[in-house]
Amino acid sequence: MPRLSTKSALWATRVLWLATIVLVPLAIDSAARGRSAWAENVSVTVWWVVAGTVVVALVVCGPIGLTAIRMLVPASVPIAVATLVLGASVLRGIAALAAAMVATLSALMAETGEATVQISAYGDERRLPLRVPAAMLIPIAVSWLLWFATSLAGVILLAAEMLITGIALLTIAGALTWLVGQRLHRFSCRWLVSVPAGVVVHDPVVLAETLMVLRPNVEHAHLALATTEAADLTGPAAGHALEVTFREMVQVVLAATPKNPKGTAIHAQSVLIAPSRPGRALRALADRKIAVN
Repeated sequence: MPRLSTKSALWATRVLWLATIVLVPLAIDSAARGRSAWAENVSVTVWWVVAGTVVVALVVCGPIGLTAIRMLVPASVPIAVATLVLGASVLRGIAALAAAMVATLSALMAETGEATVQISAYGDERRLPLRVPAAMLIPIAVSWLLWFATSLAGVILLAAEMLITGIALLTIAGALTWLVGQRLHRFSCRWLVSVPAGVVVHDPVVLAETLMVLRPNVEHAHLALATTEAADLTGPAAGHALEVTFREMVQVVLAATPKNPKGTAIHAQSVLIAPSRPGRALRALADRKIAVN
């Protein structure tokens, strides 16, 4: 069964987000009935700020756009849930929730991420996103939940005319937006890059310096075996990894740690990397006349 193309995934996310943009305000309007005009105005205004930011990100794209998309689109799900809790009609609330959930799934697909970062690629390069290291998944989820809970609580308190507390929480949420966004953005900039001159691993999470290897020095690439002794540059990440073997050893500078604040330099004959779609990555390398098996 052929996978969804990256272009189709991006357009699917755009269309689904447009549906979410339409349905969530209807649910907000239903939940706001019987409440003050101030509450409705605050809720709708905040929603349109979020929705407009995502629209811009989906049009402009690039790594910053991907970070915005993956921070804000999932926020539509608990927003839709909140409208149901606050009294929205079942029809409007469920419709908004369904649209938000499907849009979120589409936004988080590997194909959508690849399409988004590829738009900002330079010249004839192919950017292939890498999977998030398994150990980072829980900290990412916790930091996102903390940011969203603070933001939602601030908006609800502001809508309830508890201005001082609401503004205080929204100020904290603004600071968290910068801090959490900055950290999450690093994961939007993790790619295996196929270029005419060779192979590049751009990974500010695992590497202190971008790894660049000229094509004549790349011997072959294949799905890694469990018994491999290649240097692990995956994080480590779950799932299948690719092993790229070199004819001559290359220097790899690993990211800084408390024990090694300047990073650790190693020499490797082969390395492991974890593209979100290993098969697509192997095809991209084969297109550059690199041996794959």
